[in-house]
Amino acid sequence: MSELKFEEALARLEEIVRSLEQGEAPLDEALVLFEEGVKLARFCNEKLDQAEAKIEVMLNDGQIEAFEVKES
Repeated sequence: MSELKFEEALARLEEIVRSLEQGEAPLDEALVLFEEGVKLARFCNEKLDQAEAKIEVMLNDGQIEAFEVKES
């Protein structure tokens, strides 16, 4: 799964969630989908944690400046 890109993993995870929400898959298939979904969710979470850590390092090293998001 390490060669998988974040965006691809997220898209597949969204497909799995939609499929499981429909509730039409047989139990065995639903379990397989759920297991795949858990793995993808963990993968995505790890990627986000890595990105956050990288941004923190860049902020602390002065490589980039913090910014604020303005709500409209």
